[in-house]
This record gives sequence, structure tokens and C-alpha cells, in this order.
Amino acid sequence: MTSRSPSPDTVLNAPLLVTDSLAPPRDIKAAGTTSTTFDGLLNEPLLLKEDLKNGCGGQLWPAGMVLSKYMLSTHAKDLAGKSIVELGAGGGLVGLAVARGCEIGLPLHITDQIPMFDLMKDNIALNHLDSAVVASVLDWGEPIPGHIPSKPDVILAADCVYFEPAFPLLITTLQDLLGPDSVCYFCYKRRRRADLRFMKMAKKAFDVQEVRDDPNAAEYSRESLYMYTIRMKPTKQPATTTTDHISTAKESTISLAEVKSRD
Repeated sequence: MTSRSPSPDTVLNAPLLVTDSLAPPRDIKAAGTTSTTFDGLLNEPLLLKEDLKNGCGGQLWPAGMVLSKYMLSTHAKDLAGKSIVELGAGGGLVGLAVARGCEIGLPLHITDQIPMFDLMKDNIALNHLDSAVVASVLDWGEPIPGHIPSKPDVILAADCVYFEPAFPLLITTLQDLLGPDSVCYFCYKRRRRADLRFMKMAKKAFDVQEVRDDPNAAEYSRESLYMYTIRMKPTKQPATTTTDHISTAKESTISLAEVKSRD
């Protein structure tokens, strides 16, 4: 599911849910095909068909470009053999960029709602990445389909903070996907105060850290674009009790007594 393309049940209630305060209008450009090398990070350009007839998830948005550049410049060599899932992929920009320019090894899964499924498939074929990328339908808040990796190593999410009623659903899906060794690279453009509520929800549920190793951060932060890593919160270790200390001390005493008796 994407925050840009609400589920069929939500669409039925759209006049009640989608208002300017929840989903302010964005500049929509004409449909077509975009070619990009992400400022030279790709030797072969990535082609992205943009088609808005099924929702604005079919258009490229700034957070996707920022996350793609970061993954290509910083993680091109350390994704080999790792399972990777993209959430709210739209046309598949970030996942396809990673598949084209990073060493991945395993098939990468790009996911979104049904309205984006054909567009994802088209863009996979357009870039001849059929053997490297799998398009799947994933509705946030619903059980994770069995063919999508369980607790993937890497989760990619760009521009998923948009449709406010979907915030708790996205949190649920992240909880379902994140494992002890998982990391989610999460990039979004802050457009309204409601977006801060999502980040508060995320920080309450997860270990959220701002990405510090991107040299372009100062540039895109001026455009209200922010990137974070999201992980499971560390498991708290049970406190050592006084009884434990006493038991340990007794064991040490007994051991010492045994040693002396042998002497």
C-alpha cells in the first residue's frame, strides 16, 4: 500500500478522509518516460514510465530521487546477498535503481497497491530487470504475502508519509517486516505539520536515527527532505538481581573450597 493510493475501502470514503489538511495538492506533471543516471551514479540510464491514471504514485517524487542517490553512492557494494523490499514503490524508482546500480545477488521486491502493479511490471520490463526485481501487491496493515521475504535485511521507503489515515497502517507493516537484523532506509519530504505526527509514532515504536553519512544531506534538507534509518528497538536485558549475585558468590566460594580441599 502507498500513502498516495488509498485502498478501495478508503476510496469509497475519500470525500470524508481526504482534505487539503490531510493531502494537500501537489504539482502533477504530464505522463511520459523519464531517463536518469542519478547524476552519473549509473553507467546505464534508468528508464521510468510515469503514468498518473491510477494515482500520483505513478509519478516520481523528490524523496525517491534522494534515497536512490544515497543507496547508489553509499551502499553499492554492501547489499550483496541481502533480501530487500521496497514499500510504497509507485513505479519502482528506488528498487529499480538499487537493482541496476548496486550489487544485490538476491531478487529485490518492489511493492505497492493494485493500482500501481502494472506500472511496476512495465518499468521492470522497460529496464530488462525481470531476473533481478519482482513486483508484488502489498497493502499496508494487511498480512505480508508469503512470497515476500520475511524480516528482510533491507527495507526501502521513499515518500510514504503523505496520506494521514495510512500512518498507523504503515507502522504496522514496518513492525511486521522489521527483524532483529533489519534496517529500513526511510526518506520523506515534510509538507505539513501532520507529517511530524508520523515521525513521533515511528520514534515511539522503533529506533529511528537520522542518516549522517550522506554528503548531500545539507542540500536536500533545505527542501524539507529528511532521511532516517528505522530499526527494531534494542531488547532490554533483564537486570541482575541481588539473588543472582549471592548465587554467583556462593558458587565462587564452593569452587575455592574445592580447590583448597584438593591441595
